[in-house]
Amino acid sequence: MAGVHPLAAPILYTFEQAREDLAAHTAGLTTEQVWAAPYGFGSLGFHIRHIGGSTDRLMTYLQGRQLSETQMAALRSEHETGATREQLLADMDAAFRRAEAVVRALDEAALAEPREIGRKRLPTTVIGLLTHIAEHTQRHVGQAISAAKLARVQLPAESRNT
Repeated sequence: MAGVHPLAAPILYTFEQAREDLAAHTAGLTTEQVWAAPYGFGSLGFHIRHIGGSTDRLMTYLQGRQLSETQMAALRSEHETGATREQLLADMDAAFRRAEAVVRALDEAALAEPREIGRKRLPTTVIGLLTHIAEHTQRHVGQAISAAKLARVQLPAESRNT
């Protein structure tokens, strides 16, 4: 990635891969399928919303700030149903675009700077946070893909219309 430090670039690839994988694995799903919780697992909708929300929250810590009340309210509402696949993917994409702007603006000298996460102020560094965001995103992408596959089996399109 031109203009991005090689240690920061993997997060940008993570976002690109998440967009592609989720678009492909969720294509054609209904809103009912998006919010299904097969076998008690988290819904696809939750995972997509959580990916965007957690990226936003962790990027706030990366910038040395604490979460706002708006971010806390968004966290509390991640399980609320109703948003369509398209809305969820668009919201996640917007969170990724904001995060990408922050990453592209990072000074490479800042990568080792200390940061704190959460109210407990757990210690980390800028590069540690970038790594965590990438790992956390991919973990939830995998869970979202599994949820999508299970929703297709639990609520197949042909049985919903009969």
